[in-house]
Parts: sequence; structure tokens; C-alpha cells
Amino acid sequence: MGEFKNRINVTINDQHYTIVGEDNPEHIRYVAHLVDDRLKELGRMSTGLDTTRKAILTAVNIMHEKVQVEEENYQLQQEIKKLKNQE
Repeated sequence: MGEFKNRINVTINDQHYTIVGEDNPEHIRYVAHLVDDRLKELGRMSTGLDTTRKAILTAVNIMHEKVQVEEENYQLQQEIKKLKNQE
């Protein structure tokens, strides 16, 4: 049998989507809300962009932040290892 999946209806950029996933529905709604906020923020800053360009730039900005967090996480893990080795 297949795994249980949640079907969550969300609105992003005034468009309705059904997101299917195994995560908690509230988590899925929260993530969708964050994406919607980012698209709206970018739309306010750059009023001449069409929906596709706003979506691509939003994805690039989010991925940039993800990479920064991963790099910071790696650095912190290295610091933890270094401190553990000093004990």
C-alpha cells in the first residue's frame, strides 16, 4: 500500500494549488504562506515583473538563503568538532 499523503489546498500569488505531502498540514500551509509573502514582497519591489519572472527570482532568493544557511551550519559543525577535540 502507498504511504498516507496529505492533500492541502493553498493560495500562492492569488492562484489556488493542491499540495500533496506527508508533512503536517500546518507546516505545508506555513511554507506556502512564506512563498506567497516572498512573491508579494518581490512584486512590490519590482512592479514590472511578470509572474514567471517573480517566481524565478523568488526561487533564486530562497535558494541563496538555503545555501547560506547550509554553509553556516557546516562552519558551526566544524567549530563543534574542533571544541570537542580540545576537551
